[in-house]
Amino acid sequence: MGEMPVPHDALYGASTARAVQNFPIARRPIPREVIHAFGHLKAACAIANNRLGKLDEPKSRAIVGVSDEVARGLHDAHFPVDVYQTGSGTSSNMNANEVIARLATKLLGSTSPDSPAHDAIHPNDHVNMGQSSNDTFPTAMHIAAAVAIEGPLTAAMTRLFEALTEKSRAWDDVVKIGRTHLMDATPIRVGQVFGGYAHQIHNALERLSHAAGNVQELAIGGTAVGTGINTHARFAELVCEELRERLGLQFREAENHPEAQATRDSTVEAHAYLKTIAVSLSKIANDIRHLASGPRCGIFELLIPAIQPGSSIMPGKENPVLCESVMQVACRVIGNDATITMAALGGVGSIFELNVAMPVMIDAMMESINLLTNVTNVFVDKLLIPLRVNAERCESLVEQSLMMITPLAPVIGYDRAASVAKQAFATGRTIREIVIEQNILPIEEVDRLLHLRRMTEPD
Repeated sequence: MGEMPVPHDALYGASTARAVQNFPIARRPIPREVIHAFGHLKAACAIANNRLGKLDEPKSRAIVGVSDEVARGLHDAHFPVDVYQTGSGTSSNMNANEVIARLATKLLGSTSPDSPAHDAIHPNDHVNMGQSSNDTFPTAMHIAAAVAIEGPLTAAMTRLFEALTEKSRAWDDVVKIGRTHLMDATPIRVGQVFGGYAHQIHNALERLSHAAGNVQELAIGGTAVGTGINTHARFAELVCEELRERLGLQFREAENHPEAQATRDSTVEAHAYLKTIAVSLSKIANDIRHLASGPRCGIFELLIPAIQPGSSIMPGKENPVLCESVMQVACRVIGNDATITMAALGGVGSIFELNVAMPVMIDAMMESINLLTNVTNVFVDKLLIPLRVNAERCESLVEQSLMMITPLAPVIGYDRAASVAKQAFATGRTIREIVIEQNILPIEEVDRLLHLRRMTEPD
């Protein structure tokens, strides 16, 4: 395609420089996790090709050495290709090939582009041996997502589960009023409420396991259209074996290579689990911010830590800013889910033998993973651990509730119980006071039926 100027200090070559010129869109590169995944992948490919007798030992060793540096993030600055590039990720694959080829060549003794050994390692012939952008980019996508899900995100969710479980145990004796339809309902223990939250995150951890499983099947070995042209029959098997050893994850060759390259159903499903987790986090954060509302004119059953002034005009105001942060992340993750779904649709991204919207998909995927990881850790450290329960407020509100009449209904009848509740509301008195005053039941029976702990458990 003719000559292409390349910055003198760049490690990449003409293909990358052309892509930088062609796609000044977001002006930010693909996620660095994908770059690091390419490092692991190119190393695994070089090892596989060497084991298959297709790449000699010196070239393989040089490629692996440099690829390991890429995997460690040492050359991130030389991966400038924009997110909104060719939909197959060809430009990013060539970016990796060029950087690795340039550095690996130097390892073999070349010191300048003019030396005879400059082309000792070729980006296409050696670094990309037995590969195509069409199978390496979806493979790098899956590696990046699997590592981030199984590592930082699962660790963050585990911390959240443990923090919620601890609160559930600590507050199991505190009874509060339940609420349905935003209206007073029967009592529930604060420990039960937080136990419910903890179980949401228990389910979230199971969903993460499913999500990680979805992206541990790899497209590598399918080359151009999933048929495996120009690669060895055992190549994918050996690459997956090396990746398992390197990263400790159960990577496996795609069961059907045409499916693995023509669709991104696996990405859609994996992110759907992330969206569900975002919904769970939003529920927990929203409940906590409402239960902490006040301090004098709200619910105020929980006491959230004050971490910053809440207003530039109202002195002394404190806001549930950490809860709001969680809920904003949920909005973004749900939006990313829409992006990924659209990018996987037939006629949009998935067309015939290849999906051509992969870079935006992995950009959205990694943003969701990183946002969920970071906001969860902050939520645990800055809100959940220092969170306190206002036991006096809980007791006061539950005693005032008209729904305290509920355990009396089987004894005095629904209609009479409803009448008592209306009287209590009209007079501003409690259910207990009305029942005792009108001698509806003996005091001992009233105390037994209106025992708060008993009301939070089956008969």
